[in-house]
Amino acid sequence: MAHNQDIQLTSTLTCPECGGVSKGEMPTDACQFFYDCPHCKTVLRPKAGDCCVWCSYGDVPCPPIQEGKACCS
Repeated sequence: MAHNQDIQLTSTLTCPECGGVSKGEMPTDACQFFYDCPHCKTVLRPKAGDCCVWCSYGDVPCPPIQEGKACCS
């Protein structure tokens, strides 16, 4: 199990619609099911099998996944 100092809270999310790149802070206590792209205003939702938008479109998985825990189950 990772220690909190090993957990990255910031991820770079790439919109699959417009390719816009945004940096954001991931919540540690909840899954983020929706994300409004600031570039094209598309509402992103997780891909099938992913727990949140960060796991689907970010360059870093969400904190619970980084810790090896089940996310949002």
